[in-house]
Amino acid sequence: MKSTRERILQRLLTNPFSSITELAQTVGINAISVRHHLTSLQAEGLVTAQEERHGVGRPRLVYFLTEDGCEKFPTRYLELTNLLINHLKEKFPQESLEVIFSQIAEDLTKTEVQNLKGLPVEEKLKHLQKFMESEGYDIRLEKQGDSYIVHQSSCPYFHVTQQHPEVCTLTRSIMSQFLSLAVEKIDCISKENGQCSFYLSDEMLRGAA
Repeated sequence: MKSTRERILQRLLTNPFSSITELAQTVGINAISVRHHLTSLQAEGLVTAQEERHGVGRPRLVYFLTEDGCEKFPTRYLELTNLLINHLKEKFPQESLEVIFSQIAEDLTKTEVQNLKGLPVEEKLKHLQKFMESEGYDIRLEKQGDSYIVHQSSCPYFHVTQQHPEVCTLTRSIMSQFLSLAVEKIDCISKENGQCSFYLSDEMLRGAA
């Protein structure tokens, strides 16, 4: 049997922009209890609200799921992604796939990198780290003299890369877009060390400055 919390989320999945009164009627509890659950769900980032005009008088609050809230329900994104990449691999050579992922990286980063030209490498690295963390990567920068190693201990595409290592081109290309250089990968997250590492020599970085 579903909990009250789960029933509220289910109602908002099938009937977004529901009021507290509507939720209370559907779930079968009083409005005060619904409000309490909604406060908790909002604090967790699963539900949000907005004002809606409803006839004469003051607008009312209506509630709907956030993207994270929608993700609480079963999805098959991974299966679909693997099928799509399998079809691409059947139709295109390896070099073409790498070009496709590089172009995706360019599309993802073009807004972020347009104002980086002329900035010191250290500033570019800070922007890179912030962007990658917003995309779901866990990034740590290690400075070795005038060189850097970018350590990546988590990847938002980890499960896809287990079947399709070509997708790692996307991560390297994101770094290349920010730094205007070709990034060298020296370790892979699928190995025993549990992280990917990318080496940026001082010679490479001088060329990107």
